[in-house]
Amino acid sequence: MTIDRAGLAAFLRHRRELLQPEDVGLRRGPRRRTSGLRREETAALCHMSTDYYSRLERERGPHPSEQMIASIAQGLHLSLDERDHLFRLAGHRPPPRGGISDHIGPGLLRVLDRLDDTPAEIVSELGETLRQNTLGVALTGDTTRYTGPARSIVYRWFTDPGTRQRYAAEEHRFLSRMFASGARETATLRGPGSRAAQLADLLLAHSEEFRALWEQHEVGLRPGDGKTFVHPDLGRLELNCQTLIDPGQSHYLHVYTATPGTESYEKLQLLAVIGTQPLR
Repeated sequence: MTIDRAGLAAFLRHRRELLQPEDVGLRRGPRRRTSGLRREETAALCHMSTDYYSRLERERGPHPSEQMIASIAQGLHLSLDERDHLFRLAGHRPPPRGGISDHIGPGLLRVLDRLDDTPAEIVSELGETLRQNTLGVALTGDTTRYTGPARSIVYRWFTDPGTRQRYAAEEHRFLSRMFASGARETATLRGPGSRAAQLADLLLAHSEEFRALWEQHEVGLRPGDGKTFVHPDLGRLELNCQTLIDPGQSHYLHVYTATPGTESYEKLQLLAVIGTQPLR
């Protein structure tokens, strides 16, 4: 496939001008006159330099890679159809859809962008954190930084003991059973050779605990409404978890809240102040 530079530039300009700051979690200044987003704002959302993005809008620059186009599609909050169109304009085949896709639908992104007073995260069916808000990072650490199989909390849970430190010890046993149950269900759903099946094979090879739980053939275990986190500075936070699901992408938006008047509610308010800065 050949890149359509003029079509690509026109599509990028049009999508950028349609987006407003509040659509992507940015504040609108009182003197703002720009219609839509500025190029530098869009470039930051797409995790690239302003110069690189600007050259694409001006029909110049190098042929963008698939990774760059995927980043632009996410930054511009494109739907799956719009993402696929963008890939074709850039001369690439669109990536697959469904459970193996990391592209977050614009609906979930719009909700996440508006959650600035409570921890929230978007995860895949394999437990890979695709996006966190600021309070989500403050609560559990930046879990988007991992690569390879370690992107999945299921893999980290059974191979990295440090992962369990953020969760109450009395819940570890159930979480282990639930992760093993979920891994079995997803591997069966996606079939042999899928990423879910490959993840299960890796865990069977590297974790004795996972092998023992896998042999129990448990399925259908689901988390309760409550979850107890252990913050390194604030200690225990007993939070409720509400979930929104994008069934087309098998992505989950988890929102963590605390009951007003409780100690955990006060700690969550303090967490919004200190963010990721340690108290010690």
